[in-house]
Amino acid sequence: MTSGLLRHASLRLTLLIVLAILSAALVAAPADAFAPKPPPLTTPWTNQVSVTNPLPEYPRPQLTRTEWQSLNGVWQFAPTSNLNTPPIGGTLAEEVLVPYPIESALSGIMRHENRMYYKRNFTVPAGWSGRHVQLNFGAVMWQSKVWVNGVLLGTHEGGYDAFSYDITSALRAGSNEIIVGVWAPVDAEDIPSGKQRLNRGGIWYTPSSGIWQTVWLEPTEATWIKRLDTTPNVTAGGLDLAVQASSAGQPVRAQVLSGGQVVGEATGVSGTSFRVPVPNARLWSPDDPFLYDLRVTLGSDSVGGYFGMRSVGKAMIGGFLRPTLNGKFVYQLGTLDQGYWPDGLYTAPTDAALRFDLEQQKSLGFNMVRKHIKVESARWFYWADKLGLMVWQDMPSLVAGRNASATGEARYETELRRMIDNHKQITSIVQWIPFNEGWGEFQAGRIADLVKSLDPTRLVNHNSGSNCCDSDPDPGNGDIIDDHMYVGPGIARAPSSTRVLQLGEYGGLGLHVPGHEWPSGNSFAYEMLPTSDALTSRYVQITSQLPDLINGSGLSGSVYTEPTDVEDEINGFFTYDRQVQKMDFARVRAVHQQVLAAANGTALPTGKLVSFRVTTPNYTNRYLRHIDGVANTEVVDGGSSQGLKQDATFWVRSGLSNGSCFSFESRNFPGQYLRQRDQRVYKEANTGGTFAADATFCARPGLSGGGTSLESAARPGQYLRHRNSEVWIDGDTGGSFRDDSTWNLVPAWWKSGASVSIGQARTFRVTTPGYTNRVLRHRDSLARTDVVDAGSALADRQDATFVVRAGLAESTCYSLESVNFPGQYLRHSNYRLQKATSDGSDTFRRDATFCAQPPLAGGAGNVSLQSINYPSYYVRHASELVYIATVSGPNAWDGGGSYNADATWTDQSGLGG
Repeated sequence: MTSGLLRHASLRLTLLIVLAILSAALVAAPADAFAPKPPPLTTPWTNQVSVTNPLPEYPRPQLTRTEWQSLNGVWQFAPTSNLNTPPIGGTLAEEVLVPYPIESALSGIMRHENRMYYKRNFTVPAGWSGRHVQLNFGAVMWQSKVWVNGVLLGTHEGGYDAFSYDITSALRAGSNEIIVGVWAPVDAEDIPSGKQRLNRGGIWYTPSSGIWQTVWLEPTEATWIKRLDTTPNVTAGGLDLAVQASSAGQPVRAQVLSGGQVVGEATGVSGTSFRVPVPNARLWSPDDPFLYDLRVTLGSDSVGGYFGMRSVGKAMIGGFLRPTLNGKFVYQLGTLDQGYWPDGLYTAPTDAALRFDLEQQKSLGFNMVRKHIKVESARWFYWADKLGLMVWQDMPSLVAGRNASATGEARYETELRRMIDNHKQITSIVQWIPFNEGWGEFQAGRIADLVKSLDPTRLVNHNSGSNCCDSDPDPGNGDIIDDHMYVGPGIARAPSSTRVLQLGEYGGLGLHVPGHEWPSGNSFAYEMLPTSDALTSRYVQITSQLPDLINGSGLSGSVYTEPTDVEDEINGFFTYDRQVQKMDFARVRAVHQQVLAAANGTALPTGKLVSFRVTTPNYTNRYLRHIDGVANTEVVDGGSSQGLKQDATFWVRSGLSNGSCFSFESRNFPGQYLRQRDQRVYKEANTGGTFAADATFCARPGLSGGGTSLESAARPGQYLRHRNSEVWIDGDTGGSFRDDSTWNLVPAWWKSGASVSIGQARTFRVTTPGYTNRVLRHRDSLARTDVVDAGSALADRQDATFVVRAGLAESTCYSLESVNFPGQYLRHSNYRLQKATSDGSDTFRRDATFCAQPPLAGGAGNVSLQSINYPSYYVRHASELVYIATVSGPNAWDGGGSYNADATWTDQSGLGG
C-alpha cells in the first residue's frame, strides 16, 4: 500500500512537471513569425530585408534631424469596402511589411486591393516630452486617410510625394494607435500612375499600391523647418536658399560646410530667399560630383542638408543649340531607368540595392539617367547626387490611350506642382519631362510653360517622344525637341534656335536568360539577340552611330532602353533580378567612352570618311575643301557638284607622326593629305622631311565650347583655322579665333569611299578563294551566288547583271537595278538581299542604297558594298545566300574568318548586257 501510494505520488509529480514544462513552452512560444512571400525572382538583397527594421536609413537626406523613429516593419492589414469606418481599437486579420507595396512579395500580401487599412501601435520616446511630434510619410499610393488614437489627421491624394502631420494633440501617454486607410484605384481612375496597370502585361507592370516609402516620427520645436529649397547660383558665387518653415518670417541662419569646415554663412527669414556665399566654388559634375553640406537653424530647431554648385542652361555652341552644365556642353548619355524590382516592385529591397542600380549605370560610363514616369524616394536622388548622374525627371503619366476627365487633369497638375516644389533642392535633376509619348497629354504648351514658371533653372521637355504614339501636335515651346526611335538610334527632326535636340528613347535590345525572367512567359524586346556576345556586339554597333548624330545633326542627349529587364521586357544590361550581366560590360564602357570623347571633340573616327563643317556663327554652311591643292572653305549643300562634295571629304587616319593624333587623307586623291606649310594649309603627297609632322593634328575639345579643335603637331599651340575662306595654322589671335578654329567633323558629303560607274551594267564576282567562279545574282527574287559565266543561259547572265544607279536614298552611294526587271532593285529585308519593286517608302530607298567602299580584303578592281542604314554592315555571301552582315553581329551569317573576303566583290562588266 505504501509503495503504491509512493508510486502514484511519483507519477503525479512527473505529470505536474511535464504540464509545467508544456505550459512554459506554450507561454514562451511566439505566434507564427511574419515572413515575406517568395518573389517570382530573387535579387541579391531579398534575403537581407529585415522584418523588424526594413530600410533603416534616415529617409530624407536633404533635410536631416538627429532624432527620429522609424515606423517601418510589420503592421496589421485588412482589405475594406470603404475608408469611412476605421478599425479603431480592433485587430486586423493579416500582417504586412511596411514600406513595400501590397502587390509585392516583400509585403507579405502579394495581391492588389482597391481599399485597405494598415494599423500599428507605437510609443513616443520619453526624451521627446514637451516637443511637437511629426508623423512623416515618404509616399503612399494613392489616396490615404490617417488616424492617430481615433483622431482623423487628414486626407492626402498623390502617390509620389511626401507628406506629414503634426500629431502632438492626438497623442496620449504610453501606447498610441495609428491607422492608415488607402484607396488605390490604379488605372481604373484618372490618376497619375505611370506604368502601373490592374491588368499588367507588355510595357505595363504590376501595381504598387499602399504605403511604399518609409514612415517615421521625429520631434520638432513648435516652429520648425519643413523644407530647404536650394538653388545654386554659380554666377553670383553663392547658394540661393529659401527655408520653408511652419511659420513664415522667422529668423534663420545658414552655414555652408566643406569637409566639416564652414566656408560661407548668412542669415535671412523663413519663406524668403536669401544668398549664402560659396567662395571659389567647386562645381558639381558627373566627373566631380562634389557636394557641400548645409546646416540651417531656426530658433532651437536645427537641420542638416547638402547641395551641389552647378548651373544648367542652353547655348549655341559649334553651330547647334546645346544643353550646358556649368556653361559647357556635356553630352548626356543615359538610360531609361524605370525603378522596378521583382521582390519589392516600386520599392527597392534595401538601400544598398537602390544604390546598386545607379552605381552600375555610372560604372558603365553613363552620365545621366532618365527616371521614367516614376518619382523615386529621396534616397534615390541622394545617390544620384552623390554618384554624379544627371537626371531627367518624368512626371508619372495619366492613363495612356484615353483622354482624362477634368478631375484627372486637375489631379495631374496638382501632383506635377508638388513634384517640382519638392525636388527643387536636387542637384542632379537637369530636366523636367511632363509628358511621355502623349500618354494622358493635355494642353502640353500650357503645361510646359507652367513647369518653366515653377522652375526656370532647369530645361523643360514638354513631351518625350513627341514624334510618335499618342502625342498631340508639338506646341513648339519648351527647351527640347525629343524623338523616340526603336531600335535606332536616329532622329526625325533637327534642333532649332530655341530647342535642343535629344533622343529620349532608343535601343531595346533583348536576350533570353532562362531562370532569370518574369514567369509570365510573354517576354519580349524590340530586337532579340541569341547570345551575350551578339547582344554586346549589336549594342556597340548601334551606339557607335551616336557620334555622327551628335556632330552631324546636333544631337545632345540619348537614352537607351534600359538598365535592367522589367517584368515582360527583357532588354536590360542586367536581368530583372540583377543576378546576371547580359552584356560584356568592358566593351559597353569602352563604346560609351568613345561616344563621350567624340562629343567633347577628343576622339575622331579613324578609318571613316568625314567632312569639316565651320562652326563660326553665320558661316556654318561652309566646309573645308581643297581646290588646286590649296585648302579653303566653301558653301557645300545637297545641290553641290560631285567634285565639290568629294573635295570636301577626307579619310580620318592615324597621325603620320603620332599615332595618338590624326591625319586627313583626301578622298579623291589617295595618298595626299592636309598639311601645313609656312602656316598655310595644302593638300599634298608625302614629300618627306617634316611632311609627317606637318600633316598631323591632335584633337582637342573645341576652343569655342563644342566640336573639335585641331592642334598642329609641328607647331604646338597653333590650330587649324579658317580666315577669309582660307585655311591656316594660327595661334590665338583673339576676335573670332576660337570659333574659326573649332570644327564639327560631320558625316561626309561624299559617302562612298570607292567608285562604281553609274549607268553601266555591272556584275559582281565573288573574291573568296575557291569560289571565284560565282557571282551575285537574283533567282526567284532572292539574292544568292551561283556559277555564271559567258557560256551560261541568257536569263542567268541577266539575273547576274545590274545597272548601277545613283543611290535611291543618297546620291553619293549606289542602287543596283535588275537589268531584266527594270524598276526592281536589290534591297535588304530582315538582312537578306532580294529583288523588289520600290513601294515608295523611305525604308525601301534606304534598304536599296549601298555605299561603295575600298575592298575589305583588298585587291585591284574590287569593292565592298556598305548598307547606308546599317553602317557597319556589308553585302556578303554565306553558303550561297547573300545578306548584309557585320563582323560580330547576332546572326549566323555575321563574322567568321572569311568575312572580309566574302564581303569583297570584283566589279566587272555585266554578263547580261
